[in-house]
Amino acid sequence: MKKRKITDTGNNLTTSRKQSHVELVVSEQVSFRQTSSGFDRIRFVHNALPEIALSDVETSTDFLGKHLDVPILISSMTGGYEAAERINRALGALSAKFGAAMGVGSQRQALEDKRFHNSFKVARKANPSGLIFSNIGAVEVARLAGKGKTASIKRIIDLVEADALIIHLNPLQELLQPEGSSNFTGVLNGIGKCVKSVGVPVIVKEVGAGISKDVAKQLLEVGVLVIDVAGAGGTSWAGVEILRQKKKLRSVLEPFWDWGIPTVDALLQVRELRESMTFGIISSGGIRNGLDIAKSIALGADLVGIAKPLVSTFMEGGEKSLNKKMEDLITQLKYCMFLTGSKNVEALSKQPLQKF
Repeated sequence: MKKRKITDTGNNLTTSRKQSHVELVVSEQVSFRQTSSGFDRIRFVHNALPEIALSDVETSTDFLGKHLDVPILISSMTGGYEAAERINRALGALSAKFGAAMGVGSQRQALEDKRFHNSFKVARKANPSGLIFSNIGAVEVARLAGKGKTASIKRIIDLVEADALIIHLNPLQELLQPEGSSNFTGVLNGIGKCVKSVGVPVIVKEVGAGISKDVAKQLLEVGVLVIDVAGAGGTSWAGVEILRQKKKLRSVLEPFWDWGIPTVDALLQVRELRESMTFGIISSGGIRNGLDIAKSIALGADLVGIAKPLVSTFMEGGEKSLNKKMEDLITQLKYCMFLTGSKNVEALSKQPLQKF
């Protein structure tokens, strides 16, 4: 893939980090090297008598009180620097056109200064009535909530007129990040305070290392409404941060490139909690095609997040290629539903899967 630099005029540390993250994800090989998301280990039972027509297939669903045409989340990717405005405007327009949900990238920069607020706000402008998620990191939540400053978090929710707040857990990324924080003390307490005070549902996600059953249980007990397992197998954010480190440190950190719970394994763990608790599940991490979306739903997910394939497609080919990518994902999903005799998402969620 041809490397492409993203120009930015800001000198804020957070701004520069956000820019370098997108550059590395788009231009470098930062996927997991040995760890698979797990979707390659399972397949649907083929239905030779589906007894439906392809035209019967309906991909719509409801999530957090809003109707979606497809069970797809354009996952949190970027914001907070000059070129991010163009990316988020395109992704917002994509979510509006296809009836998908969208999450903006971490809004920590928006807490630090106002220069690039519009790089986040364009998502809602492009999709006035759709499902849009705000986003902040767990370290910031612990810091602000610990000081009783959840009003600051409420401001970033208002900035994008968000329907829900995503809090991302990223201890591995923070640990390996040159300027990261290895202090995760008070995170659960901070999340609990946000649940009570921000005025919108709280979603908690990982960023590619997965959420276990035990961690999900703790989150649900403090009132979190949705768990995004965000498992291993897609973009390795450990890998991204390793590449951002000085060369002399990379060999020490290399063993952590593939750290994490594969997406399928995390889904299987978290869905066990539904025997006693009611909550939403989002599957993300290594979602590469419509079959992965369908498999996620059959494994218990209500919504399926996809990130790198979309931003990379846009950066390399523009909006036309981005729209074609989404069309292909939805076509693949519909074909899978037809071949399993699933007229709707609920029927798909009940389809058996085979391991091989």
